[in-house]
Amino acid sequence: MKQVWKPSTILNPVPVVMVTCADETGKPNIITIAWAGTVNSQPPMVSISVRKERYSYELIKAKGEFVINLVNQKLAFAADFCGVKSGKDLDKFEATGLTAEKASQISVPLIKESPINIECVVRNVMELGSHDLFIAEVVAVNVKEKLLDEKGKLHMDKAGLICYSHGEYWTLDKSLGYFGYSVTKRKNLKRNHK
Repeated sequence: MKQVWKPSTILNPVPVVMVTCADETGKPNIITIAWAGTVNSQPPMVSISVRKERYSYELIKAKGEFVINLVNQKLAFAADFCGVKSGKDLDKFEATGLTAEKASQISVPLIKESPINIECVVRNVMELGSHDLFIAEVVAVNVKEKLLDEKGKLHMDKAGLICYSHGEYWTLDKSLGYFGYSVTKRKNLKRNHK
């Protein structure tokens, strides 16, 4: 038996990311966002949804650049802090002890402590209602070398990434399968859908 609820943003879990941006003088800011996603493969494109009243909204819109910084367990406290405090009132890099590092392709800094940074250039802004959707092209990805094996393969499981689900932060600690495992002959992973 299921209850029918009114329409809501119930799609969960979602990634939790810290997005860096900067004002016209280059002063950086961090905003924590849970509504971020991949929207295209070629060219690689992502999206973030931001409320117009947020301090970072105008920074991103004016500069046309931002960095999506993936969040691991060590960064959970800083991510939460950057989501509840405004950059109008304080320097979030200073307040959290995070390090602003020069990006490779854009003028907005990335967060050095983040395991993966995605440099983005805004290509389109869609007004949706409570939020505007920034659609951006990925122009560079910065990956910590400790996440790579000797052949250069990325192992995201070593990053300790977290997600956000219905008001809480959660770890991602167990693989349940890989793309295509349901149709391969390997039977080491079992079906589980009740």
